[in-house]
Amino acid sequence: MAVIVVATHRPWHIERFNTWDPPDGFEKVLISSREDLASGTLRACDPRYVFLPHWSWMIPREIYQAYDCVMFHPGDLPYGRGGSPLQNLIVRGIYHTRLAAFKVVGEVDAGPIYLKRPLDLSWGSAGEIFRKIAEMTFEMIDEIVRTNPAPQPQVGESVVWQRRTPQESRIPPRLELRQLYDFIRMLDAEGYPNAFVEGSGYRIELRNARLEAGRVLAECTVMS
Repeated sequence: MAVIVVATHRPWHIERFNTWDPPDGFEKVLISSREDLASGTLRACDPRYVFLPHWSWMIPREIYQAYDCVMFHPGDLPYGRGGSPLQNLIVRGIYHTRLAAFKVVGEVDAGPIYLKRPLDLSWGSAGEIFRKIAEMTFEMIDEIVRTNPAPQPQVGESVVWQRRTPQESRIPPRLELRQLYDFIRMLDAEGYPNAFVEGSGYRIELRNARLEAGRVLAECTVMS
């Protein structure tokens, strides 16, 4: 039986992996740490594909040259290559984009495209959006495994963003209410630094934001 490797360390993808049934004729293997994504580990199972949803580290050359490695990126590549794509889209007010599945090459997010699917970022916390992306990701994995499409070169102007730093989670002044709602929700996911404000010796972190009747409502944690 052929093997599909899914390498991910994010809880929303691991949860979906655990309930996912791969296509007939394939068995699934999970790799959930950077250390375990090694050429020796992969040689032992000889996978047909290595899928890497929400993988945060560079893939060693000896791996992506030996196996069909497929990553997933929330952005209409080549627009929005680079780090923190979800946050970089939402902070710019870009709510309608695509989830791209692409072949790993030496340049970041530059590989040819297997599939793209529409992705709506209009509402919901980052955690909720990531769970939606996880569901879409495994649907795309199924399609790639079943149809074995030939990846096509990326077309269009390349726009590259930098990974956001924790200090950039400070809420900027004079945001409109929709912008404030977006800023809080785009950082509201496990493993991400929450939006915050500081003053009078306190730091206030915000999460679970919602936009209601001309107000932004959110939960907060106050720290000295």
